Amino acid sequence: MPTHTRRQAFGLLAAPLCAQASTRPNFVFILVDDMRWDSTGYAGHPFLKTPNIDRLAREGAQFTNAFVTTPLCSPSRGSFLTGQYVQTHGVVGNTPAGIPVSHKLETFPKLLRAAGYETGYFGKWHMGNDASPRPGFDRWVSFKGQGVYNDPPLNVDGKETQETGYITDILSAHAARFIAQTRSKPFCAYIGHKAIHGPFTPAGRHKDLYKTEPIPIAANATDDLKDKPALREVKPGGGSGDELIRNQLRCIASIDEGVGTLLAALEKTGQLDNTVFVFTSDNGYFWREHGLGDKRWAFDESIRIPLVIRYPKLVKPGARIPALAANIDIAPTFLDLAGAPIPAAIQGKSMRPLLRNASAKIRTELFCEYFKEANFPKTPSWRAIRTERYKYVHYPELTGADEFYDLRRDPGERKNIIGDAKAAAFRARLAKPGVPVA
Repeated sequence: MPTHTRRQAFGLLAAPLCAQASTRPNFVFILVDDMRWDSTGYAGHPFLKTPNIDRLAREGAQFTNAFVTTPLCSPSRGSFLTGQYVQTHGVVGNTPAGIPVSHKLETFPKLLRAAGYETGYFGKWHMGNDASPRPGFDRWVSFKGQGVYNDPPLNVDGKETQETGYITDILSAHAARFIAQTRSKPFCAYIGHKAIHGPFTPAGRHKDLYKTEPIPIAANATDDLKDKPALREVKPGGGSGDELIRNQLRCIASIDEGVGTLLAALEKTGQLDNTVFVFTSDNGYFWREHGLGDKRWAFDESIRIPLVIRYPKLVKPGARIPALAANIDIAPTFLDLAGAPIPAAIQGKSMRPLLRNASAKIRTELFCEYFKEANFPKTPSWRAIRTERYKYVHYPELTGADEFYDLRRDPGERKNIIGDAKAAAFRARLAKPGVPVA
């Protein structure tokens, strides 16, 4: 991050160190928009540099099989905040209908605040276009809908204002100042970045990054779709172009610098090792796999996300956790680690057992869903179950379009083996309404 931005971020760090009256952990939660699970250095990207995110993975745990239950901005955010499936919390799409619902959500920051935490929200709310503060936050810095990348209008604690600069830097600076405040309570800082969402505008200082590096394209980009009737109807146009992908990677550079800003704020105030630091994304993104761009489909490139958790009091440095985990598991995990009650309405599961033991499991399968949107009429509703080995996708509004994949033999989901005898049990469960998992 540039020197002037770091000064802005650390302007209050000269204050006395934040004496923590409680032994309960702080929480820093960073949610990136549209960031694939494999777009970090630690995950093996061939040229992307993410030193600060890599530090989180090196000093914490990286989850190698983390997923969202709905691969779309607003519904996924609702699930992160509530620990509930979309059909339960009610934010089913990226529409203005999310405005009244999002004012009523029983979010984990609201529950943490009731349990004695000071809470701050910084960034993209994106459940409706209303930027006004939501219940449960002591500090609120947000914007309408998708917001803008440069010189953004903001809503700060209910007051409309405008700031000069790049949105990722601005949000990181606001969060760093919140972290640095002297307080007698533990805190929870929730940072929802606009990046790397379209129009994929990097900071000016990063506009020429990765100009000559060849963009890696997976083998399933040449999928002929002959056994995927639902996708053939869409007639994919080839998917994300090289420059779009480069701009996504350039946007990640600022996000990584922001991670460094928050780590520095925690270190300088003596709070780093008593903070649960989580980095993740609201969904994945297609880089031409199956001829697709964007997200919304049940393929792993869409539903799989990066997830790193650093908390040295519980997590062994460098741990790799292969167990299935989901965005609905964040809320109960935070409440569990804070010693706060976990409401019965939460459908996710605490990941504490996984953090203690990398070989543990909290589930044997995941349920994922998507509800057809008016603006994307050719992308049908679907319901899916993903186990460690298999994935079944059911299209309730289509006949003869279901898909079944053996992920061990076919990780690229190229061959639909819907005729396999093992598919029948999945089909029967997904045909019924509700959530087909315990």
